[in-house]
Amino acid sequence: MGYTPGMKTAVSVPDRVFKSAERLAKHLKKSRSQLYSEALAEYVARRAPDEVTEAYDRLAQERPLERAARRALERSEW
Repeated sequence: MGYTPGMKTAVSVPDRVFKSAERLAKHLKKSRSQLYSEALAEYVARRAPDEVTEAYDRLAQERPLERAARRALERSEW
């Protein structure tokens, strides 16, 4: 564990949330900063409609290639 470069910020959380996060960080052998950073990134990803749309768009673009690859495999002899 060590210093992780990035933006430093201060937030206030209820005592019970802080204590639960401390226990979880210890259990996962992560720093508090790492735990909070990962949790915030997950929260943002779940609620950022543009990012979700972009992810679906990427999947939609990959599917034609996936189908073509599957057809090519089906036609080849093993």
